[in-house]
Amino acid sequence: MNSIDKRLEKIGIQIPRILMPGKNTDMQKWAVVACDQYTSELDYWEGVKTFIGNSPSTLNLIYPECYLEEENPEDRIKQINLNMSEYLKNDTLIENEPAFFLVKRSTDTNISRYGLMVALDLEAYDYSKDSTSLIRATEGTIVDRIPPRKKIRINATVELPHILVLIDDPEEQVIGPLKNRIDKLEVVYDFDLMKGSGHISGYKISDPSLIEGIISALENLADKESFIKRYSKEEVLLYAMGDGNHSLATAKATWEEIKSNYSGTDLMKHPARWALVELENIHDKGITFEPIHRVLFNMNKDSFFREIEKSVSFSFENCNSVDIIMDIIKSQSGNEHKIGYCDSETMGIIKIKNPSSIIPAGTIQKIIDSYIKNEENTVVDYIHGEDVTEKLGTRKNNCGIFLPAVDKNDFFRTVVQDSAFPRKTFSMGEAHEKRFYVESRRIR
Repeated sequence: MNSIDKRLEKIGIQIPRILMPGKNTDMQKWAVVACDQYTSELDYWEGVKTFIGNSPSTLNLIYPECYLEEENPEDRIKQINLNMSEYLKNDTLIENEPAFFLVKRSTDTNISRYGLMVALDLEAYDYSKDSTSLIRATEGTIVDRIPPRKKIRINATVELPHILVLIDDPEEQVIGPLKNRIDKLEVVYDFDLMKGSGHISGYKISDPSLIEGIISALENLADKESFIKRYSKEEVLLYAMGDGNHSLATAKATWEEIKSNYSGTDLMKHPARWALVELENIHDKGITFEPIHRVLFNMNKDSFFREIEKSVSFSFENCNSVDIIMDIIKSQSGNEHKIGYCDSETMGIIKIKNPSSIIPAGTIQKIIDSYIKNEENTVVDYIHGEDVTEKLGTRKNNCGIFLPAVDKNDFFRTVVQDSAFPRKTFSMGEAHEKRFYVESRRIR
């Protein structure tokens, strides 16, 4: 192992060999949004399918989660694996030299945000509760959600990431110098995303001096003495999950299975040891934290409120609109949590006194989990956007739960001091602002 490899291992990354589609590919049809978006909106994905037609597309390489409950999911997984092999065989996907990619993304609702494509070392990642690893989950990982995703990854030859991983870099040491030289970088792609989702550009970072700058900056962020001064904790947290928590957990679980069955002598060089992700600086002005709301399907309003009453002391205040609800729940206090609610007849604020959880998402999630455990026909979905939550929540026998956003300035400190957030607490932007699949990487 050379000195660069040793330094990379200490900061938990690898310089990836990124796969990109050939020059004649229609990139707008190639790139589709993360598979865990629009999970209750089949029309969105059917519209994507119609728009793409027979063109090469990442849609043919992923499993949109709105289809997870279909009959014979194995058939779709088998076809995905065949598509991956075909795209590699016919040069639809072409492997680049080892390089980082700088990603610039803009949407209609925020200024541009920047990210850096790297391969994270799964040996430096532990998604279990109270983990102290260099790479950590930021919300509770639902272990039951890993097996169906592992079925997709275990025989895949290629990975496509929608994973966004955060670094706490207030002085912009890692990505800042690249942004300042963007006009001198090699453009890999530059196009408008489908369905009004904004614009995306990618730039190759292969110059040794720029790579040295990235490595040195990450080493500075990982410096133990500096970390202790900042957080009063010794276990350095360098990378915190932003989006795609269960996708990275699935990559880890798959890697552990490969390790247990591998008989070769070069196990630690296996490409599945790493996972391609986009690093983003939490202090980037283009990053916004949006709440993730809940919708309960096939629920009974009276029994749900009895469950709330059984768990906590609460009151209910009627409201006339979701806009008013969202304005009210922005202001929270330690001894009262305000949570928005709607169903086909009612709309208002649930005020919970002396909550046991630090944030409203934790308070209501405990109640929802307890309720659906005893209601076999009730299911919960996690929704990005107030409009969709209202649309689905006001249908008969449903309800919508509205939550406030997490303050990103307290994000890393909360993870370091209090471990993970409750699952599905925050989202980095609205659904159409999520990561689109563009780059990929061999894992076989």
